[in-house]
Amino acid sequence: MAACTNVAQATSYTMHRDPQCGCCEAWADHVSDNMDARVATVDEPDMSAFKDAQNVPQDLRSCHTMIVSGYVIEGHVPADAIAKLLRERPQGVDGLAVAGMPLGSPGMEMGAQRQSYEVIAFGDAGRRVFARY
Repeated sequence: MAACTNVAQATSYTMHRDPQCGCCEAWADHVSDNMDARVATVDEPDMSAFKDAQNVPQDLRSCHTMIVSGYVIEGHVPADAIAKLLRERPQGVDGLAVAGMPLGSPGMEMGAQRQSYEVIAFGDAGRRVFARY
């Protein structure tokens, strides 16, 4: 059983994605496997409009957006960062984002190729680095 399962209990996970994107499904599998969660998938005809409605900052956008317990999870955020967010529930944080599609992030595994990346917390309290990988 995954280390993040206590956090996942009774939480709904809904990923919105462009139906043409394949890495989104791989990332959803990562979340599902590591958080013992069922991830529902919604194909969005206009991801930009959906991201606008969720107040995802332009420079933090990626290919998919998940809504979990009222938080916005943008892009290839690792399950352990999501679990930490759900445990700690920091004030002024609306969500987490990994901008772009860094190689080696969940869903973007390409063998031994890896890029360093940051998970950014964003919201009313501004922005801060939430985790580094």
